[in-house]
Amino acid sequence: MKKSDSRQPERESSGAESASTHRPIVAVYPGSFDPVTLGHEDIVRRTLRFCDRLVVGVAETATQPKGSLFPVAERLEMMREVFGGESRVECVSFSGLLVDFARDENARFIIRGLRAVSDFDYEFQMAQMNRELWDEVETIFLTPEVHYSFLSATLVREVAALGGDVSTFVSPLVLERLQQRSS
Repeated sequence: MKKSDSRQPERESSGAESASTHRPIVAVYPGSFDPVTLGHEDIVRRTLRFCDRLVVGVAETATQPKGSLFPVAERLEMMREVFGGESRVECVSFSGLLVDFARDENARFIIRGLRAVSDFDYEFQMAQMNRELWDEVETIFLTPEVHYSFLSATLVREVAALGGDVSTFVSPLVLERLQQRSS
């Protein structure tokens, strides 16, 4: 009687990394974050489900014209306070092309939040351009929780500037900073 070989056949190398040479999955989440909202926080926390490290990049130069409320340094400070308890989140500022920033951070993914269909046209064009500039990066679109689907930093700034209550849209520390600005 012939004894069967219970060993698994050797696998050919397919370029996949073994567990011992695991390359960390790094994503970048760029934006103005002026200010960081609970919608942004939701996207960050959900991104951490599939990456090892998330670099939140506060853009020094806006891609779309909009007035800013907080200087970049203060936005970074708020972001670091909001995500201070999460060791896998790093908050930094960047300027220049997003793909250059992603490459410098060894990121595989760019994370973008989509609130509504109206966001998709712009974000789709940006994702396609980024792929043309660096074909090794992928853009992942995430939609926020339903109760944040209308929320934008611009709306939060406008409502806060007019004395409205934005406490359900931002964390308490961001709310305190907004209130200081308006007083």
